[in-house]
Amino acid sequence: MARLLLTRQVTLPDPVKVERFTRAPDLGPRILFFSGGTALRDASTDLARYTHNSVHLITPFDSGGSSARLRQTFAMPAVGDLRNRLMALADRSLHGNPAVFRLFAFRLPAEGGRSELADTLSALAQGRHPLVRAIPDPLRKIVRSHIGTFIDHAALEKDGGFDPRGASLGNIVLASGYLQNRRHLDPVIFIFSKLVQVRGVVRPIANADLHLAVKLADGRIIGGQHRFTGKNGAPPLTARIDDIWLCKSPDDTTPADLRLRAKVREIIATAELVCYPVGSFYSSIIANLLPTGVGAALAATRCPKVFVPNTGNDPELLGHSLELQVERLLRHLRNDAPDAITPRDVLDFVLVDSKGGRYPGGVPKGMLQSLGIRVLDCPLVSRQSAPYIDERLLNPVLLSLC
Repeated sequence: MARLLLTRQVTLPDPVKVERFTRAPDLGPRILFFSGGTALRDASTDLARYTHNSVHLITPFDSGGSSARLRQTFAMPAVGDLRNRLMALADRSLHGNPAVFRLFAFRLPAEGGRSELADTLSALAQGRHPLVRAIPDPLRKIVRSHIGTFIDHAALEKDGGFDPRGASLGNIVLASGYLQNRRHLDPVIFIFSKLVQVRGVVRPIANADLHLAVKLADGRIIGGQHRFTGKNGAPPLTARIDDIWLCKSPDDTTPADLRLRAKVREIIATAELVCYPVGSFYSSIIANLLPTGVGAALAATRCPKVFVPNTGNDPELLGHSLELQVERLLRHLRNDAPDAITPRDVLDFVLVDSKGGRYPGGVPKGMLQSLGIRVLDCPLVSRQSAPYIDERLLNPVLLSLC
């Protein structure tokens, strides 16, 4: 088998190429995203119209919300962002899938006694709850089994077990599969991807119970993602983030070593386009690049690589110009071998909308040109989506780069 590196001209967006993908999404390109959270949810759903082969490497290091209680109880990775992306890519047109989507999206009440919520979980496990009754067999039996197994595991935990208030049922089902499969996430993700026909590949960047820590420009160190995102009730940052690393817990910020799994390295090697997309810059994008070996795997993958910076407000980017964002992105991408990995090995393009987007400090064209990185300036922000990127404008551009 011969391997060639070809150079060609493309139109952005290329309507002919996009139409071809629309007609045969099963044969669509393998666009790989490093992401987490909800910023890419709508774009992922829209992308499934063009390709069923997109790859989503998701950070499992979140330490807030109901994921935090699951992590504290069972010492496991966060599954909330994985659930979110699986549902975004699920084929809702299939019989039974809308019912599964409703169940995965359902949260138990945040108020109420634990005994009452435990009764609700029992009703779900026994098939008496309307959310479960609406799911056709055999998927209903699988969901019931997972919820029942989760109840059994929770009962074995010390200190009263798992607190179900406000818990996501989708997170509970995935946590149960994780516990049943010897603390591996990939098997349960694979099973549910097949059951609800997820039109793409969703994997955690790591199967590890680790957390995020950051150092601010004023010298403070903050452990735990939920403490520095400035979202969901967290206080806003008052100083710029200068560094980020993995640690054992929000209260133990000693750096933890984590190496990229061979199976994820193989997934990266198959990408036809790599995208560092919009989203929380540090906790969603950079977090995925922290395991040792990610940068080396990307440098060895010969396909276009594009950074799509945020056009709206990201609380994590306090004090960051777009030039500083690119510098930080490149620092982490080259961290495996700073002297051997060049900027062009890991980043080819920065995709912006200079007319509709807002970029602190402006677009650093001179700096990017000096590194051999090209600026792609295209309409990305619509009147309806402003100030955020419209996935209906973004996806055709990404597809045209494949």
